[in-house]
Amino acid sequence: MARPAQPLLNRDLIRDTALAIIDHHGLAGLTMRKLADQLGVQAASLYTHYPTKEDVLDAVANLLVAQVDTSGFEHGWREGLRTWGRSYLAALAAHPNAVPLIASGTGRRDTFLTMANAVHGGLVGAGWPPRVATTISGAVKYLVIGAASTPFASGFADDVQVYLDRYPHLTQAHRLRSDAERIDQESFELGLSCLIRGLEPGPG
Repeated sequence: MARPAQPLLNRDLIRDTALAIIDHHGLAGLTMRKLADQLGVQAASLYTHYPTKEDVLDAVANLLVAQVDTSGFEHGWREGLRTWGRSYLAALAAHPNAVPLIASGTGRRDTFLTMANAVHGGLVGAGWPPRVATTISGAVKYLVIGAASTPFASGFADDVQVYLDRYPHLTQAHRLRSDAERIDQESFELGLSCLIRGLEPGPG
């Protein structure tokens, strides 16, 4: 029997292709028709695997969040927050166009619920009251989403003339773009470390 000219359609292939479209065209660029065209099939073929576009988006979100590491809580709440925050940011930074999808919430997304369960359980298990554990996890999430969606250096012009006359304290701002990766990384680490220090000494 002759081998198929293209890979057989399956859920993983559809999901991965959807993520590639989001990476290149943003969330607004993903439609079931474009997804079908990219795969060389009719749109109706997709609905056998994913009944709706929202189901495809949930699959993409689950894929990204599955990369987040919550194992650090085995070594205490501080290491748990560091590992979780850093890996969460890394997963989103690799796919910045998908950040609004992740920020939209947990819903019934399995990997989101697994992550939330591990983080909450790790904090409560370390002695934090449940209400405080929820607040702490929310604070880390806001830090991660903010860092992933609004890089610090992204809004500055490259031309020093923009700043010389009216903004004398920003005359080095034109250099930020070339050093953006370091600035963003150090800013996130500062925020995460300050958050953890602000929680010291921790539960008794």
